[in-house]
Amino acid sequence: MEQNFAIAAQWVLLALIATVFSIRLGISVALMEIAVGVIGGNALNIEITPWVTFLAGFGAVVLTFLAGAEIDPDSLKENMTESLVIGFVSFLLPFLGGMGFAYYVFGWDANASKIAGIALSTTSVAVVYAVMVESGLSSSRLGQAILAACFITDLGTVVALGILFTGFSMKVVWFTVVLVVTVFLVTPVAKKVFEWYGGRVSEPEIKFIFLILLALAYLAVISGSEAVLPAYIIGMAMARFFKYYKETLHKMRAIIFAAFTPFYFIKAGVLVNPSALYTMFGSILLFLLIKMAAKFIGVLPATKFFKYEKTTGIYTTLLMSTGLTFGTISALYGLTNNYIDSNQYSVLVAAVILSAVIPTIIAQKWFFPVPSEIVQTLSDQTANKVQRSVEHGN
Repeated sequence: MEQNFAIAAQWVLLALIATVFSIRLGISVALMEIAVGVIGGNALNIEITPWVTFLAGFGAVVLTFLAGAEIDPDSLKENMTESLVIGFVSFLLPFLGGMGFAYYVFGWDANASKIAGIALSTTSVAVVYAVMVESGLSSSRLGQAILAACFITDLGTVVALGILFTGFSMKVVWFTVVLVVTVFLVTPVAKKVFEWYGGRVSEPEIKFIFLILLALAYLAVISGSEAVLPAYIIGMAMARFFKYYKETLHKMRAIIFAAFTPFYFIKAGVLVNPSALYTMFGSILLFLLIKMAAKFIGVLPATKFFKYEKTTGIYTTLLMSTGLTFGTISALYGLTNNYIDSNQYSVLVAAVILSAVIPTIIAQKWFFPVPSEIVQTLSDQTANKVQRSVEHGN
């Protein structure tokens, strides 16, 4: 038992250090947690125990749910076409580019190349949402469109992995049926729970949401899918409902950002092998460049087609270039099933995790969008926050 407390203290210490550096440097705390995981986690030889893995996974699930729940249904409907187009090209071009590069340039076999394409095609909803929240753009029209596009991209990743490798069993069919039923029932049931038990110190309504997410995560995993996918769908299904319970979302966000997501982001950093960064830096850099180049070739023209301003288009493209959850999951799936070896896994994971950091830093530092139409879609408080950021050159 005492060993668990010691391990927990190490993880929380790293989380606190990341938070302090994030505030001092003006960089997203999610990115600092990844960086602290790479440096501090490996220096301390920090242990990734089963309970750490669970906390990290649960943090990713709830964070993804919150990303879906904060998408305004009316805004989503208005932006549906652009989100579908941007999300689709954001998946397709990096998938084809990464697969072709691995096969023809690096000489990987067909299955390893497919895993590379899938891992590089992803966009991280968790990273994008965390950045959006800190930047004050999560409730803006741009933020809504980007989050919806992220979902389309990752849906393409899941479908590709299913078609090319895992197949579609009866478990997937049954899980899909349960998910559809839950989508239709969860809001009416939640209304009753919030009406009867809401507003109490014990927060039964939050426990109800956690129960739904955990149950669906379990069903998703045993069916061969991913736990975060149903979380995003349920979040979107309940988005209109949560327009009237913003305080509950804010409480959930506080819980997750304080207690769970640090494990998720720091773990992502710990998974990067520093020696692999040194010995295979060239391969990692090439894969990262291939991913970002493919995203720019696909996403940037799409933003121009939908009349995004230049800075906004580049910002959107950079955020769509991020990767984390599904990228590392895809690489781990390939390693577990012997489609790729440990060196190929290290290269892909490092490239994916660096894609969560580098494009985001570039986007936040040099391409943060502040056109008048974005500021006008925010609440007064958030708009003032964005305006102050502009005036100080952040």
